[in-house]
Amino acid sequence: MTMSFSRVIVRSLSTSSVTQQLIKPPIQVYGIEGRYATALYSAATKQKTLNNVEKDLLKLQDLLKKDKQLGEFVQNPSIKRKDKVEALKAIGKKVSLSSETVNILGLLAENGRLSLLNSVINTFKLFMAANRGEVPCEVITAKPLDNEITSKLQAALKGFLNKGESILLTSKTDPSIIGGMIISIGDKYIDMSVASKVKKYSDIIADTV
Repeated sequence: MTMSFSRVIVRSLSTSSVTQQLIKPPIQVYGIEGRYATALYSAATKQKTLNNVEKDLLKLQDLLKKDKQLGEFVQNPSIKRKDKVEALKAIGKKVSLSSETVNILGLLAENGRLSLLNSVINTFKLFMAANRGEVPCEVITAKPLDNEITSKLQAALKGFLNKGESILLTSKTDPSIIGGMIISIGDKYIDMSVASKVKKYSDIIADTV
């Protein structure tokens, strides 16, 4: 029987004789980045280094944003994979990354998947948020929300949560929605924007012409 892709990665990430049975994260994310992040979550869970790995990835993500040269190196497909592996191992040692983090970086480099690094990091962050009972919620408005409205919104959104869960709120502005707001919370999507209403009415008018 062919071993699943995620289990192959878990075996590659293994740093001890701990069982190689895959430990699934609290939520499932599909795609290649989901598989790598799931394997990393599983390996870190077994080694009891989840929090350390999360800190590593946040540090790494910040480093990639600040160091343009490093970012270009990671994304450059013309650089040999083995050279990337060695360079990332050296960087990991320099900034004191855990072995699980260094291993996933090396694996992404070996497989020519470093372009997915940021997606893998973001997926792992989703896993950790879910592990803490945090439900990601994104609110898009035409103008920035003030503190009073944000507080009222958070209170209203708690009605969508289960016991023991909390909201991990992020807000964005998009003038194109004109007014109102668009809310994504967990697997729910609520479009209360003026733009969507205008489109709805426009479609109705077009159908009657």
